[in-house]
Amino acid sequence: MSYVDGFVLPVPRKNLAAYRRMAKKAGAVWMEYGALSYVECAGDDVPMGKLTSFPQSVKLKADEVVVFSWIVYKSRKHRDSVNKKVMADPRLASMMDLASLPFDAKRMIFGGFKKLIEF
Repeated sequence: MSYVDGFVLPVPRKNLAAYRRMAKKAGAVWMEYGALSYVECAGDDVPMGKLTSFPQSVKLKADEVVVFSWIVYKSRKHRDSVNKKVMADPRLASMMDLASLPFDAKRMIFGGFKKLIEF
């Protein structure tokens, strides 16, 4: 069964176009090295929860939008292989200066997940 890397992060609304451009470049690199799917979604109907929620998870500010993203791989081993190549690619390295990112990387949440079911 496939493996998924998931991400939740806050992006200032004014930086959403810049984030989209960066994500398109990054997605192309991941796909080139073998990712099965690369998806980036901007929050549209993401309510604030009473105890937990996407906005609370990233300490969302009034001028920001939650981005929910995932990358699909064949397996954890495949993910590790793809990510090793991606992280060594100079096209991605040029985008990874934390000070120039169009979002606050310190509030990004991420992790790798084993699928439990899939239809």
